[in-house]
Amino acid sequence: MKQRFIAVISLVCVTLAWAVYAQVPAAAKRAYPEGFISGRVLNGTNPEGGVWVIAETHETNTPFVKIVVTDEAGHFTLPQLPDATYSVWVRGYGLVDSAKVKGRPGDTNLTLAVQSAKDAREAAKVYPGDYWLSLLEPPAAGNFPGTGGVANGGNGFLPSILSQDDWMHRFKKDCNFCHQLGNQLTRTLTHMDFNKLGFKSHEDAWLYRTSLGVRGTSMAAAFLQFGGEGMAKTMANWTRAVESGAVPPAPPRPQGIERNVVVTLWDIGGPQDFMHDEIATDKNKPTVNAYGPIYAVSAGHGTINVVDPVTNDAWKVVIPTREDPRKVTTRFPPAARPSNFWGMEHLWGQEHPADPHNPMMDERGRVWSTSKIRNDEPAFCKEGSQNKYAKYYPLKNSFRQASVYDPATGKFELIDTCYSTHHLQFASDADRTLYFNELTGPIFGWVNTRRFDQTHDEQLSQGWCPQIIDTNGDGRITKPWNAADNKKPDPKLDTEVRKPLYALIPDPNDANIVWGASEGATGEERGYIVRLNRGTAPPESCISEVYRVPKGTLNPRGIDIDSQGHPWVAMAATSQWARFDRSKCARTNGPGADKGDLCAEGWTVWQTQGPRFKNTNYPTDFHYFGWVDRFNVSGLGKDTPILTGSNSDSLVALDPATGKWTYLRVPYPLGFYQRGMDGRIDDPQAGWKGRGLYANYGTHLVWHIEGGKGTTGKIVKFQIRPDPLAH
Repeated sequence: MKQRFIAVISLVCVTLAWAVYAQVPAAAKRAYPEGFISGRVLNGTNPEGGVWVIAETHETNTPFVKIVVTDEAGHFTLPQLPDATYSVWVRGYGLVDSAKVKGRPGDTNLTLAVQSAKDAREAAKVYPGDYWLSLLEPPAAGNFPGTGGVANGGNGFLPSILSQDDWMHRFKKDCNFCHQLGNQLTRTLTHMDFNKLGFKSHEDAWLYRTSLGVRGTSMAAAFLQFGGEGMAKTMANWTRAVESGAVPPAPPRPQGIERNVVVTLWDIGGPQDFMHDEIATDKNKPTVNAYGPIYAVSAGHGTINVVDPVTNDAWKVVIPTREDPRKVTTRFPPAARPSNFWGMEHLWGQEHPADPHNPMMDERGRVWSTSKIRNDEPAFCKEGSQNKYAKYYPLKNSFRQASVYDPATGKFELIDTCYSTHHLQFASDADRTLYFNELTGPIFGWVNTRRFDQTHDEQLSQGWCPQIIDTNGDGRITKPWNAADNKKPDPKLDTEVRKPLYALIPDPNDANIVWGASEGATGEERGYIVRLNRGTAPPESCISEVYRVPKGTLNPRGIDIDSQGHPWVAMAATSQWARFDRSKCARTNGPGADKGDLCAEGWTVWQTQGPRFKNTNYPTDFHYFGWVDRFNVSGLGKDTPILTGSNSDSLVALDPATGKWTYLRVPYPLGFYQRGMDGRIDDPQAGWKGRGLYANYGTHLVWHIEGGKGTTGKIVKFQIRPDPLAH
C-alpha cells in the first residue's frame, strides 16, 4: 500500500500549517474509469444467480476491490475499473470460494467455475456475523434480577442486572459497540493457546480474553458488570456449540434490487487504525466535494486518513493539539495483559492524542472533527465567568473539543469548546450552525461557524444549553428550576433532566430545533429522544422536551431526520427503525413532561427481518447508527431510511410504505462493521454512475476483519444501478 503521511511544518497557537497533499483538481477534470469486465458464473453447466463476483488488485496506489452480484442466468459485469490486472473470483451462499482467475478491463467473456459446499458447515464459513450470533442463547428471563456469585449460592449474574431486557441492552451497548460479534474471531477460541495459557475450559478463556490488549480494561469492566461467572458461561456455551459443529441457518441470496448493487473498496489507514467514521460531502448539500477525497478519522492515532477515489491514492494528516501533545492525556490506557496479536504494545493515544471521533464536511469542503486539543477547562466556561452561557449554566470540564481542516490550504484551526464533543451535525441556516452532543453529558452545544470564520473568536462563536423541561406549562423556561431527579419537585417550577446524548440531528426546516438520542440505562433500557428549541435569544429562550422510545424497543443510538422534520431513531439492541411525529402529540409540556411518557401516539416502528438469538425474539444484528437519504443519493427514493447493519456486513434500507427491507451486503472481506455513513452526488446528470453511498470498516480491532493481522480498514462505496449488468 503506497501511502503518504503528512508531517507538521509549523505550529502556532490556534492555526497550524501542515504539508499539503497536491491540491485535488477541479471536479470537471476528474472522472471515474469506464473499464469493465464481464462474464458468467457456472456450477458445472448450471448458472449461479445471486452470488458475488469479486475483483481485487494491488496494482493501484492503494489496494482496490470491486464487487457485483450475478443475475439469474449467472451473468455479471464489473464496472468502473481502473486499468490494472485483477484477481477475479466468486463467493456465494451455498458455495465454496472459487479459484481466482486473472482479468483486465476489456475482458468480456470471463467464465468463473464454482462448486457447491460439501456440507452446511463449509457453506457457513462466509455467513455474516449476525447469523453465527444466532447460536448464542441469552440467559433466560427467570435468571433476573441476578442472584450473585455461584460460591454464595447465586446464579452467577449480579443483582444489578434487573431483567432480560436489561441484559440485552447492556450486551449490545457495551459488548457490541467496539466490534462485530459473530465473526470468525469472536465465535471461536482457536487463536488462543489453551495449553500455554493454562485454560481448563471455555469459561476460563472468556474471562481471560476479555481483558487483553488495547481495549482490555474496558472489555473486562463491561464483561464483569453482568457477573463474570454467568457471563462466561453464556459465552462459553456459544463457542462450545460452534466448536462442536453447530451451524446457523443460511442467509438468503441477494434478490431483486439487491442484485443491482455495486460495491467498491479502497484500503485506508494502517493495520492498527481504529477509524470511527468517514465523510464524503456536506450532509445538507451532497454535491459538495464532487469526485473528491473521502476522509476518515483515526481515533487512536489522531489522524485524518484520506482516500482519493479517482486516483486511488491514500494518505494521512495528523490532527494537532493546542497543548504540547506529550502532555495531553489520552483515554486509551496501555494493555493490562498482552494482546494475542500485538503483545503489550501501547497501540493508541501515545504520539498524537487528538482522539477524533466524528467528522463532518461544510459547504466549502472543509472537514470538521470532534477532537481533543487540551486538558484543562478554560476559565470562560466556568462559574464566575462573564460569558452569558457560563452565567446561565456554568460547565466544569470537557474531554474533547473541535478542529477544522481545510484541504485547500492544508491548515487546521482548533476550537476550544466548554462542553464535550462526540458527534457533530450542521444545520441548514445562514450561520452554518454546527451542533455537538457530549456522549456522557446532557448538554446541547453549538458553534456559529459563520461568526467563527469572520472573527476566529471561539468564545464569541459558541453556545450551549442544558435540558430544561417546561413542566409548569407556561411555555417558557425560568429560573429557578427543579433539579434533575428531585424527589419532591415543585409543580410551579420547570424541571431539569440530564439525559446523556449519544448523537444529535438538527431539523432541516428550523435550525433552532435539534434532536438527540439517549441510549438509556439500567431500569430505563428503552431510552429517550430529547428535543431542544434554542429560540431566538439563547440560552434564556432554550426549551427542551423528552420522549421515551416505545415499548418493545431498546437502545436508541443513531438518530437522523427526514425532509419533513421527523426524527428517525436506530434501535441498536432490538434492530428497528422508529420514527417520531411530534405533530401527533396531544401534549408536549406541563406536569409529568419530564418523565418522557407523553406522546406514545407519535411513534411508528418497523422491525427488521434478520436472525434472532437462540430461544428469544431479540435480533442479532446491531445497528450502530442510521442515516436518512433526504436527497435520494441511493436511488431508492427520497427520505429512504438506512440502518448500519454492523453485525450483518450490510447497510439495511427500509421502504416505509411497504415495510420491505433491502440489504446492501459486503461479502468480502468479512467483518464490515460500520458506525455511520453518508451519500454524495458527484454528477446529478450521470445517473447511478454519479452517485454513491459511503461507509467504512469502523471496528476498534481491525485485525478482526477477514485477513487478520496486517489487514487495514476500508472505505466502502455503494451504487445501485438499474440492472445487474449495467456499465
